[in-house]
Amino acid sequence: MAHLVTAIIKPFKLEEVKDALRGAGVLGLTVSEVQGYGRQGGKSETFRGSEYTIDFVPKVKVEVICDTPDVDKVIELISRSAQTGKIGDGKIWAFDLDRLMRIRTGETGDSAI
Repeated sequence: MAHLVTAIIKPFKLEEVKDALRGAGVLGLTVSEVQGYGRQGGKSETFRGSEYTIDFVPKVKVEVICDTPDVDKVIELISRSAQTGKIGDGKIWAFDLDRLMRIRTGETGDSAI
């Protein structure tokens, strides 16, 4: 069946992730601008001499539907291309899709990928 791989990454790494996935033959992805925080709990910035705290850090959510045998490859590609080695690099998770349908054709299951 199919899996949904979701990654939360730093916005400036999106092009690298997209290029890596496209280069590996991944045919589609969905990207959303999101905000959140993890262990870093936000960040402090200085503007015109005043320091202020940003509670939610801007991130990008990337979602890819792929065949089950390709899940590890997709996760590795995203991980390698999104990594900076600094706090806030993000998270990746994947789970089985119970149902999948291509709206245009009505195809279901693996043929809908």
